[in-house]
Amino acid sequence: MTGTDASPDALEARGVSLGYPRREVIEGLDLRIRRDSFTVLIGPNACGKSTALKGLARLIDPSRGSIVLNGHDIAHRRTRDVARELALLPQSPITPPSVTVGDLVARGRAPYQSLLRQYSRDDERIVRESLATTGTLDLIDRTVDELSGGQRQRVWISVVLAQQTGVLLLDEPTTYLDLAHQIEVLDLCARLHAEGRTLVVVLHDLTLAARYATDIVAFKAGRVVAQGAPAEVITAATVREVFGVECAVIADPHTGTPLVVPARPPHLGGETQPPAEPTHREDRSRS
Repeated sequence: MTGTDASPDALEARGVSLGYPRREVIEGLDLRIRRDSFTVLIGPNACGKSTALKGLARLIDPSRGSIVLNGHDIAHRRTRDVARELALLPQSPITPPSVTVGDLVARGRAPYQSLLRQYSRDDERIVRESLATTGTLDLIDRTVDELSGGQRQRVWISVVLAQQTGVLLLDEPTTYLDLAHQIEVLDLCARLHAEGRTLVVVLHDLTLAARYATDIVAFKAGRVVAQGAPAEVITAATVREVFGVECAVIADPHTGTPLVVPARPPHLGGETQPPAEPTHREDRSRS
């Protein structure tokens, strides 16, 4: 992992506006990603989470503002250098037909290749280590097409690990996975964070987000509504504001982190208002 400086932030968006032809999605975004944090972006569909992630990865150029990576404006840096410090796993990565797992993960070494430096034994070692980290080394000779959804997602995480960056951006890495495989992927993310990487992850499950994240950023309509520790952001008031859903937020019985309990709709015999929301501090004092 390379390219760090004395700044407390690994990534920062300063007054950034992002969008697509004829449609601006985010305007004036100010966002700071603390170094060594596990930051989760939450919010309803089409609120700007994925667009923000693409902007942080320089896949979309800001119309205004700047993105700062490890203390340096990302717009003034070579693509190869950025790719050695930051890796992105998009929401729906495109797998080349009939490619083997080993060949796919080897593509993560592209930022280190040149006319003078071709694929080497060192690259092969890093590919195998990346697969071992995600528990997929035994799949190295299989084609990606024949893998299960959980296996395929872990292989794609191996691709970004092979870049050997200190910052990982993962856009909805648990989409289409069942609960067991969601936890498997998030446990892997937690291990990567514990090893010293900075993670920025888009998730939809608020309870899982609160369980794994050190920081949560809530988006709505292209702006940041709340940012902070899980207990500060995952509240009934914020869920109501961001998602338009009434709920109670209680302490997770296993972790003490916020657990979201949606209110039962009135037409199903539920109350219009959810029960009072206990604080996590009060819950812990009772146990």
